[in-house]
Amino acid sequence: MSAYFIGYIEIERQIDFYFQMKQVEKQFELRLTMEGIISERHSFKLQHVYDVSHKPFSFGGGLLYLHTNQGVFPFQIQENPSNFIQGFKLLKTEHS
Repeated sequence: MSAYFIGYIEIERQIDFYFQMKQVEKQFELRLTMEGIISERHSFKLQHVYDVSHKPFSFGGGLLYLHTNQGVFPFQIQENPSNFIQGFKLLKTEHS
């Protein structure tokens, strides 16, 4: 099995030298492996992730939700998450 990947975006607000607020968009990768799901800030063991769901936006993109034993974690995505979600479900059934 190869790992599944999906890109996600985090918006960071910064105040520059002239006290003007600007938004910086940072792109990261959410990785699904046989051990779990890894983001830039978090790592979840596969057995601690109960479900993965998706809420599309009307203008494109959407939110990918990880339902875990630590709560629900949203990730802003721009691409179709079907392969990522199917990979997750496949791994969960293999490890049940």
